Amino acid sequence: MLAGLVAVGPSATAAPTPDCAAPFPVADVVSGAPVTGLTVSKGTTPQPFTGEVLGVLSDGIAPDLDMIVAKLESPAIDAAGGIWQGMSGSPVYAQDGRLIGAVAYGLAAGSSPVAGITPFEDMQGYLGAAKAAPEVAVSSRLATRIAAETDVTRSEAAQGLRQLPMPMGVGGIDLARARTAVKAAGGSELVTPDSYRIGRSSGTAAAGIDTVVAGGNVAAVLSHGDITFAGIGTATSVCGNRVVAFGHPLNFTGTTRLGLAAADAVYVQEDPLGVPFKVANLGDVGGTVTDDRLAGIAGTFGASPTATPVRSTVAHGSKTRTGTTQVLDPTALADVTLLAGMANHDRVVDGVAGGTETQAWTITGTRSGSPFRLRYADKYQSAEDVGSAGAFDLPTVVGTLSSVSNVKLTGVTNEVRVSNFRERFRVTSIQQLTGGRWIDVTGKTAKVRAGHTLALRTRLLGTDGATRTVFRQDFTIPKSLKGKSGVVTVVGGNSFQEEFYGPTSFDSVQKLLAGNLRNDELELSLVIGSGRTAYERTRTSDVMTRVVNGQRELQVRVTS
Repeated sequence: MLAGLVAVGPSATAAPTPDCAAPFPVADVVSGAPVTGLTVSKGTTPQPFTGEVLGVLSDGIAPDLDMIVAKLESPAIDAAGGIWQGMSGSPVYAQDGRLIGAVAYGLAAGSSPVAGITPFEDMQGYLGAAKAAPEVAVSSRLATRIAAETDVTRSEAAQGLRQLPMPMGVGGIDLARARTAVKAAGGSELVTPDSYRIGRSSGTAAAGIDTVVAGGNVAAVLSHGDITFAGIGTATSVCGNRVVAFGHPLNFTGTTRLGLAAADAVYVQEDPLGVPFKVANLGDVGGTVTDDRLAGIAGTFGASPTATPVRSTVAHGSKTRTGTTQVLDPTALADVTLLAGMANHDRVVDGVAGGTETQAWTITGTRSGSPFRLRYADKYQSAEDVGSAGAFDLPTVVGTLSSVSNVKLTGVTNEVRVSNFRERFRVTSIQQLTGGRWIDVTGKTAKVRAGHTLALRTRLLGTDGATRTVFRQDFTIPKSLKGKSGVVTVVGGNSFQEEFYGPTSFDSVQKLLAGNLRNDELELSLVIGSGRTAYERTRTSDVMTRVVNGQRELQVRVTS
C-alpha cells in the first residue's frame, strides 16, 4: 500500500545506514510465533510494532511465492484502526533478528490489524513472474483464527487478503480539476478516483535520502516540481547502495527507471469506510528505482534518472509565472504536460475565466540518436474557460511522440499569453467580383470565363456584431478548364478541434506542426475538375487578431 505525496528538495549526498538483513526462511515460520517490525507514522524515524504469526498461505501471492499472515499492533496501528496505505514494505522480523518479510497486503474487507507479508527470501532475489497482483483466498480455518484474534468477523476474514491500495500521490493541482482534465483527454493511469492531493517540501525542510532505512519512508518518483507523481511506501531492507521496498509492485513494469526518494510522514489519516492512509511530503531524490517486481521494488542510491523538464510560462496582465516539472518516467510526460500547464494557468489567471490566449511550443528530443526541435504556435479562445480550451493540443502531441520507439524527448516548453478578450470572427459569406460589384455567391454557383480571373473575398464578422474584415483571393483560370466545374471551400481554423489526435508517427506529427491551419487563420481552397488534370489551389490568410470559426462553400463553373 502506498501513500500520496509531494514535490522534491535538492538531492542529498549522505548515504543511508545499511542493515543487510538475513532472510528468515518461510519454511521455518510457524503459527503463533511472535514478530517485531518497523514503520513510520509521523516524521522520518521508524517506530516499532509487534505481532503474532497467524499462518502461511502456500502460493498465496504467486506460484512458489507464499504469503505470511500476521496480526500486528502498536499505538499507531491501534489508533488508525489497522495497517495503512504507505505501510507497504514495513519490515517484519523474527525473534532472532532475521527478516521474515514486508507488510504488503491487508484484508479485502477494509481496515484491520491483519497483514499479509511478502517473504524477504523472494524480495532479496527479486523473484516473481510478471502477472497481475492477486487477491488471495483465506482458508476457512485461517478465517476462523483471524476472527478469534481480532475484531474482524469471520465473514470479513473470508473475503481474503489483497494488495494494500496503491493510489498515485498527486501534488500541484486541484484533484477535481485534474480528474476532469484527464477524463477529457481520454483517461489516465496516474490520476484515478483513488488519487489524492498532498503538499510540498523543499530546501532544508525536505527529508534527506539518508532517512531511507529499514522501516523508514521511501518513494518511487515519476515526476517532481510543479506536478508530482509518486508512490510512498516503506523500505524493507538496505544493503550497500541497494534498497528493497513495498513488498508488492508499484506499476509492475519489471525493469524500470524511476526516481528513488525519501519522504516525511505528516500523519496517518483514519478511514472508517476504507483503509487508513499516510499523508507525506516527498523529500530528496537520491537514486534510481531499477526494479518493479511482484515481490516489491528495488533501487540503487546515487544518481537519479535523467529528467525531461516540462516548462510552462504564463503571462496575464502584470502577472507572469514560470513553472517547471522534472519528469523521470517518459510514460508520465503527456499527463505532466497537461496538468502542469493547467496548474500554472490556474495559478496566474486565478480563476476559471473566458478570454483569449496565444501559445508557443518548443519540443526537443532525439530520433534514432539525432537531435530535433519542433515548434508550433496558435491562438485559443473561450467565453467560459480559456485555460481548458488551450490545454490539450500540446499534451496530445507529447503523448504521441513519447510512444514512438525511436524518439526520446529532452524538453517541452510552452509560452502562454492570456488576455480577457473573448471575441472571435465568424465566416459569414463568400462574394465574387462581377462587373465591378461584389455579389454574394455563398451556396450558389460562381461563373468564370476560361482564361480570366476568379476574384473572391470572404467576409468575416466579429461576435461583437460590429467588427468586420475580409479575405480576398484572385485566381487565374486556365483556358484548358473550359466547361469544367468545381468547388470553393472556406474554413476558419478554429472550426477544427481534434486535428492533433490523428498523427501516430514522428513524421506525421512533424508534417502537422509544419502545415496545420492555426485557429486564427482562414483557409480557402479551390478545386476544378478531377483526377490528374484537376486544378487545385489553397490560400491561407495571415494570422488574424481573433480565432476564426465557420465554414462556407460554393460551386464554380468555367464557361467559354
